[in-house]
Amino acid sequence: MPPDLNVLFLSAEAEPFIKVGGLGDVAGSLPRAIRALPPEITGGVTVDVRLVIPLHSVMRSDRRGYRPIAAFSVPHARGPVPVQAFVALQGDLPVYLLDAEPIARSGSVYSSEASLDAEKYTFFSLAALGLAQRLGWSVDLVHANDWHTALACYAVLLQRRQAEPGAVMATVLTVHNLPFMGPEVDALLDGYGLPRVQTGLPAWAGSRPLPLGLWAADAIVAVSPSYAQEIQTDEFGSGLQDYLRARRDSLHGILNGIDTEDFNPALDPALAANFGIPTLERRAQNKAALQVRLGLAATPDVPLFGMVSRLDPQKGTDLLAAALRRLRDLEWQVVVLGTGMPRLERSLKRLEKEFPNRFRAELRYDAGLARQIYGGADAFLMPSRYEPCGLAQMLAMRYGCLPIVSAVGGLKDTVVAGHDGFVMGSATAARLAATMRQAMQLLPDRAAWTKMQKAAMARDFSWTASARKYYELYQQSVVTALSSPAS
Repeated sequence: MPPDLNVLFLSAEAEPFIKVGGLGDVAGSLPRAIRALPPEITGGVTVDVRLVIPLHSVMRSDRRGYRPIAAFSVPHARGPVPVQAFVALQGDLPVYLLDAEPIARSGSVYSSEASLDAEKYTFFSLAALGLAQRLGWSVDLVHANDWHTALACYAVLLQRRQAEPGAVMATVLTVHNLPFMGPEVDALLDGYGLPRVQTGLPAWAGSRPLPLGLWAADAIVAVSPSYAQEIQTDEFGSGLQDYLRARRDSLHGILNGIDTEDFNPALDPALAANFGIPTLERRAQNKAALQVRLGLAATPDVPLFGMVSRLDPQKGTDLLAAALRRLRDLEWQVVVLGTGMPRLERSLKRLEKEFPNRFRAELRYDAGLARQIYGGADAFLMPSRYEPCGLAQMLAMRYGCLPIVSAVGGLKDTVVAGHDGFVMGSATAARLAATMRQAMQLLPDRAAWTKMQKAAMARDFSWTASARKYYELYQQSVVTALSSPAS
């Protein structure tokens, strides 16, 4: 093991610079948590994690705080492609932002045009490796995330096989959502000088970024222990289950965390009333404020359910209409916040007309309202068909909003039925309705409900435990790479 550990952490997005989904939360928090590990955990090893993200077009208008640090180019068959690199600090974490024509050509973080994203992220993966060389910073390990940066692992292994100088780097690839494997990149690999090799992947997978990264990575991480098991099954393996089973010894499950300093009900300015476990009675003020904001009757005894989600069948949002119709005989209020598939947005708006006095569809991104839902709703709906990890259920629990979840992935790993939430088995409208009914039957028993709320709020979902597991995996991966540099 080197005396210090230099880690290049690659992501398509990261808070607070740019965020579209949960990956932005992870990349904004995990590198800082690993850097902050105390010496008693690292054995005195300095872990120098540095984050690299693209300078997306939507970030180009305001570069305050971004300092130019390097200019270099990435080789291509048509000629070198210039790159300009900037650096910013997030606390003590150096964050590099890469600007180049293939990145600027895409108008958003993720484009609806597969060819734009294919070139953008193939280029970005290689440019991030080039930046480390340009800075003269000796990288021990590259940590890639999802398909967008998976080709960095592929490029490192090819360099390792060619015994290029400085090429003995370890690689870790975290899979946040296996079905999203990226577009075909055969022509791009040719253009950037990355040869195709025999991988043992299924034929259809050999030209897509995520499978190539999975093949090349020294270690693969799924974002919860249960998801690591699920992706080895026919139901959740997306066609790669046989390959992942063959690599089970290098496949790990590490649960994501949440930023418990940022998401703290005792200090959150978005709430009408701050509260904690000793002052849980204040939480009722947040329910009343949320009801007023939504134009719902401010009735304390009516169960208020919240959902903050991408509107997608994966998240089970399409189950909600049928579930609520099964509960027509009961009193309840529901608010859904999010955007996504147009047909699901239309379905929720129809539901709002069907239940005008008790259902609200807020079809937008609103971070403040999301916090008010976590801090004011009685229960949180998350009936996902699959859920690699999930952060919303952990945020809801932190704010005393009891989750109703399906028994998959990270939901199964974070919610204990009857102790700090409700678990409904697999995701169906009938099961969702039955579990909501169970919650409504328990809510009048304030002592039992409060006990569950306090248990949920007491759970430690901070990044510290996850950061320690990643550090241990980094150590193992570096030893593996050093012992077999040309594997």
